[in-house]
Amino acid sequence: MKVLIQRVLTANVMVDGNEVASINKGYLALVGIEKGDNKSMAEYLAKKTANLRIFEDDNGKMNLSVLDVKGQILAVSQFTLAGNTSCGNRPGFDTAEKPEIAKSLYEYFVDCLKSYAIDVKCGIFQADMKVGLINDGPVTFMLERR
Repeated sequence: MKVLIQRVLTANVMVDGNEVASINKGYLALVGIEKGDNKSMAEYLAKKTANLRIFEDDNGKMNLSVLDVKGQILAVSQFTLAGNTSCGNRPGFDTAEKPEIAKSLYEYFVDCLKSYAIDVKCGIFQADMKVGLINDGPVTFMLERR
């Protein structure tokens, strides 16, 4: 399971020209589910996401979490994070989980985030989404659990 975290000032998701979710200060979390991923991985990555200290404190040091700054999270399913680009120029997606299983695990990850009393907004699973963001920093981290 992979979660790409981007620290943002704002982020939003559009589907068919309509905004379906938006946040202010917080994280855009792109979530990739691979074959073999499970609930314990989702729980671990949700805890890591909630507690990751990548906001600056008064001394300019990355020392505050999204919880500390009362930020929001926009969670977007992103199956291309499971893409393999090691052979040739066209990505392969053999490691991506089947949609029905991936959706359930993605939703479980979101529920785990919400259990930390974080305001979590979501994209629409399997939709053609247009994601907009203002990356703050830029600050981007890849979290993985295998």
